[in-house]
Amino acid sequence: MKLGEDDSQPLSDSLEETYRAQIKAGMQKEAERRVTEAHDPVEIARLEALSLVELVESDNSDLVPALMARLGPVRAALDGHGGGLVVTEADIEEMHSGGSALSLILDLDGACVSCGAAPGTLKGIQDDLLMDQEVIAVRFTVAMLEWFDELQRDFVLKHGGVVFV
Repeated sequence: MKLGEDDSQPLSDSLEETYRAQIKAGMQKEAERRVTEAHDPVEIARLEALSLVELVESDNSDLVPALMARLGPVRAALDGHGGGLVVTEADIEEMHSGGSALSLILDLDGACVSCGAAPGTLKGIQDDLLMDQEVIAVRFTVAMLEWFDELQRDFVLKHGGVVFV
């Protein structure tokens, strides 16, 4: 029996997944390099260690940098294109477990406002922030939809995987 002819995954699917994993690893490594070049790793570690809930409770100016520190490869794109996060609203929600977590409404600024890749950026921001145990919801301000042409707006609303409020 030749490779790819058994009942398992076809060879073309296997190769596609192998290439996808290699590209993802390469992109992750490059993003980490770019973020490390642009930001002090000690400061990033300090920001990652801060409680987001406590930052909101104290109205601390480290909130946006702490959120940025929690972003993965999308941070390199934001940094590289002069974009950034704007916290429009941050509500503290009480969890059934007795702890607290944030429900965020975000906006973007800088070059992100006119970027055609913004729909993918939004999804990356949402997914990265939801990995943090102190974040239970990430939504985006509906005003952002005005940035997009009709095709982009339809795409992000149907396929973007993010919510606008």
